[in-house]
Order: sequence, then C-alpha cells, then structure tokens
Amino acid sequence: MTLLWTCDAMVAAVGGRPVGDVPDGVTGISIDSRSLKKGEAFFAIKGDRFDGHDFATAAMANGAGLLVVSEDRLAGLGRLKVPMIVVRDVLKGLERLSAAARKRSKAKVIAITGSAGKTTTKEMLRHALEPCGKVHASIKSFNNHWGVPLTLARMPEDAEFGVFEIGMNHPNEIRPLVKLVKPDIAIITLIAAAHLGHFKDLGEIADAKAEIFEGIVRGGHALINRDDKRWKRLEKAALAADVMHIHGFGANRQAHVKLVSYEGGDDQSFVKVKIDGKTREFSIGATGRHMAQNALAVLGAVQLAGANMDKAIKALAGFAAEAGRGKRIVLAHRDGEIILIDESYNANPASMAAALDLLKSVSIPDGGRRIAVLGDMLELGGQSAKLHAGLSKAVMDATVELVFLGGHEMQALADKLSPAIKTEYRADPCELGELLVAAVHPGDAVMIKSSNGIGFSKIVDALVKRYPPRENQI
Repeated sequence: MTLLWTCDAMVAAVGGRPVGDVPDGVTGISIDSRSLKKGEAFFAIKGDRFDGHDFATAAMANGAGLLVVSEDRLAGLGRLKVPMIVVRDVLKGLERLSAAARKRSKAKVIAITGSAGKTTTKEMLRHALEPCGKVHASIKSFNNHWGVPLTLARMPEDAEFGVFEIGMNHPNEIRPLVKLVKPDIAIITLIAAAHLGHFKDLGEIADAKAEIFEGIVRGGHALINRDDKRWKRLEKAALAADVMHIHGFGANRQAHVKLVSYEGGDDQSFVKVKIDGKTREFSIGATGRHMAQNALAVLGAVQLAGANMDKAIKALAGFAAEAGRGKRIVLAHRDGEIILIDESYNANPASMAAALDLLKSVSIPDGGRRIAVLGDMLELGGQSAKLHAGLSKAVMDATVELVFLGGHEMQALADKLSPAIKTEYRADPCELGELLVAAVHPGDAVMIKSSNGIGFSKIVDALVKRYPPRENQI
C-alpha cells in the first residue's frame, strides 16, 4: 500500500491534533463521502450548500482511514469510532496541506487559466506529458477555492509534472490559489466575455486572469496567447509581477510557438508549428482550430518544462475531446448515421463562435444538414442581449440549416436570425430534447452548446438514448 501522506506529516501540515488511534498514513484525500476510497482521509469541509461533517458517518462506512474535522463539531462526532485530526477550520487545514504538498514537490508545475479552453488545455497537456514522466493533474474542472487545494494536496511526492487549472468569476479569486500552486509556468489561453456580468469590460477580465502571474516562482515563465487583443495588457501585468520570461503562442509572426498552418479533418486536426526555430508537423485526435491553438500552449509548456517534445507530439494524435467539451459521437440511425458534437458543458461568445466554426467544418453527405442547438450563455450581465444577438453572424457563416434555441437569453438571437434559417425557440430548454430527437435525419451533424447551468446535457442524453452511439464511444 502506497501512502500519499503519513499522519505525522499531515498533523504537522494542517496544524491539528490527533484524536484516537491514527493510522501510519492515508492513501488519498477526499471531500466527497460518495467517491471516497478505503484508506483515504476525509476532509469535512463546510460548503455553501452542504457541511461535510453531516456526512462523516457515510465516510466512515465507506472506509475512511481518517477524518479531518472542525473543533467546534467534535462533540457531535464523539460516537464515531474512527481516528480524527481536529483543526479550527477544515478548509484552511486543506489549504495548509496543499502548501506542504507544493513545498515537498520537485515537480515542474504548470497552471492554466483563461476565459475558454482551460480544461481542454489541461487535459491535452496531461495527455502530452504522460509519456514523459509521472503526471499529476486536476480531475474534471477542479479549479476553485476548494478544487485547487484539494488537487494540490493529492499530488504525490514523486510526481514529475503537476498540471493545475485555476478559474474565477470575480476579481481576487485567482490570486490566493496561484500563491498555493506556485507554478513554474503559467498559461493564459484566451480573454473573452465569460463572467462579464461581474466585470466592467474585457480589460477587467484580463486583469483578473493576470493574477496568475503573481504566483509564478522566481525564474519561471508566462505563456500568453499572442493573438489575443489584450496581449500587451497581459504582458505588462506579467512584467509588473516580476516574471522573468514571457512567451507568446499563436499565429502572430512574433509568437514563440507559432502556428504555421492548420487543416481540420472530420475527427482530427493536422497542424504545422514552428517552435524553438524548428518546424514540426503533427496531428491532434480532435478537430477545430481552437484545438490547434490549445496545442500551441501545450507544446510551449512541454518545451519550458524540459519534457520530451517528440514523445509529447506523438501523444497528441491520441488525444480526444471530452464529453461536454467538443466530444464527437457517431450515433446509429436506422438508415445511416448522425454526427453529434457535445459542447454542452460551457459557453461564452468566443467558445460559441469556435463551436459553430467546428460545426461548419464537419463533412456531411447529400441530404445531411448542419443543426445547431444553442442555449443561454450565463453571467454576461447588461451586455447579455447584445452578445446573444451577436451570434447571428457566426450561425450564418456556419451554413446551419436548422437552429434550436433554448433559454430566456436566447430570445435575442431568435429575434435576430434570418427567416431563411429554420429556427425553433423555447424559453424552457427542457422542451427542446423531444423536438430535436424527432427532427434529426441520417446524415445530419448536430452541435449542442450552452452554459452548464442550462442543462443541455439532458438534450445530449435524449439524443444518445434514442440513437445509440457506435461501439466504444461512450
């Protein structure tokens, strides 16, 4: 049994006191009693909706080797026959453990933020680095005030690379997290109108994302999208944070990692990149120009981390987009096939445009149609109606023949679209699933995209249930 932490090290790191017969150590860290594995430590964090202390019994039943609990809840947990570490504040204890994990690690640590592409870039980088050494990366999009310290506390001492996603929807959210992560390399993928409801303009969003530079270790690197209109603003912020090495990626001729050419196929991309004075050609097992842009950031990080470039490039051919983030699924229709592009996890104007451009690139047979299923983009504030209506050009350019729109904010796009495009609009997104299932034909390509809170994953589920995927896709 491999221990992630000895209990002596945990007690010292969290500043707590042991209660009961504590084990030699724990095999992992969990904050969810449902997914906890035997021998792991359960941190009973108090969140916005749930208090982990209420699930301590479930954690014990599922095999927790240790509970980390708050001093003021200890009396109510006295009946539990499981060892504990008692602290004043459980989340603060997790943060202290994460700081200890970073201090003991010799890994090259890479942190990623941006308005779009964070999780995909993180997964692509993990995939590229795996042939190069032991990689530890955040799961799903664990990028907030508990997800980041949890991921860091889980990092094995012998990891060679650490990959962390850091998100935000308000100012001053990245700053404390990046000071825990202390990256050697920090990436900003893109600045776009995500969470604009909490900011005055895109400049303020850029400033909030630039907080990531403040945690970069001395001698570390900033890797910024050179094609972004706010490149200069981000570069200035990196210099102000005393970042010694600033690099750009993109099609811009001054980019350090330069996109020479991109060609999209039905299920892969062919990319030519110039990096470190050398031109390299490779394929990515996912299509879309935005995927190529993500790959530029990945290769820049691979180079700066000192990893094996040849192995990383070879690995990218096997990378595939995840469910909700551009995953391509071939569905079986009685009379043929339907292509489904699942982009249901998140949406902002930039990622919507990228997804529609991806739909445009899909090859369809005679009689097939391109169908866009679009839901509300959330947290856009006073500019929401304008930004939703502004998608009309991207829809037109994508040669879409049928559009399904769901959510109150999408009314603005419904009003703007040309009558030449057949459009079905429902304020209640739940009504779209049956309509779409009844409307699709063999040969169609369907792209489904919205902010996660709209629940468009249910539309994906409805389509998949009616037309099962070809084997080995789900």
